Amino acid sequence: MTAREWGGLDAARVLRRPTAHDDKYSRGVVGLRTGSTRYPGAAVLGVEAAWRTGTGMVRYLGPDRAQDLVLQRRPETVTADGRVQAWVIGSGTDAAERGAAETAALRGILNEAVPVVVDAGALDLVPGASAPVIVTPHARELTRLREALGLGVDDARDDDAREGVARETAEAFGGVVLSKGSVTIVAAPGGWSRRVSAGTPWLATAGTGDVLGGVLGAITAGAVAAGRTATDDLAACAATAAWVHGRAGVAASLAHGGGGGPITALDVAEALPGVVAALIGDSIA
Repeated sequence: MTAREWGGLDAARVLRRPTAHDDKYSRGVVGLRTGSTRYPGAAVLGVEAAWRTGTGMVRYLGPDRAQDLVLQRRPETVTADGRVQAWVIGSGTDAAERGAAETAALRGILNEAVPVVVDAGALDLVPGASAPVIVTPHARELTRLREALGLGVDDARDDDAREGVARETAEAFGGVVLSKGSVTIVAAPGGWSRRVSAGTPWLATAGTGDVLGGVLGAITAGAVAAGRTATDDLAACAATAAWVHGRAGVAASLAHGGGGGPITALDVAEALPGVVAALIGDSIA
């Protein structure tokens, strides 16, 4: 069965406009353990995206160089450990360069009760994790994850085949798969799956995956703060993040006039508030 398309009305039901009774904790606190000395920009992009999606607080834990850049860009970021309602890990890191202490810290996160968005350099730690997990691989990363899970080689070419692969992978580790592509596939155990086609080819540029991780972390933290923690809720968060990220890419591209022009990852992050404002204002269908 082909998954149905996830649209703006679906996404609007996942996001929540803050009220006069909210504080930074009730709006959601997202923690990011991302970036590295080699790739510090990934931390900056993910943190920027999380703030601009509308989270109540961002905690960042990472290397000194990345932390310094994060604070230069977003001084409101908290760099002390503490309570979070969702984690984002792995963006801008390389498992081959990860030390034993960092591996232990990441494994600790993956064995807590808090949902974890796992990208790039932390995907190798997903097998055996007990936390609720959302993985955000591109095609090559998904193939490596499947190998780690003992699944067959992923040779999916079309979206129907990609959907089957995403569903099988989600069942194998018991979490949510967000399979990135021109059409993003989101799948969860039990058969839940959706397709998201809200983006633009201009999103195929460095750093946009880091932005997506921050968006998803913020949306997930907000859902957890509101008590929505079931696997299908997390899958809905993933589909919504993909939709918001895609629309922000379109908005950033169209800001150049005409039919749209080149964008950078930071352009996408900066376009997020407008997309979120339109969603919670019920002006996007």
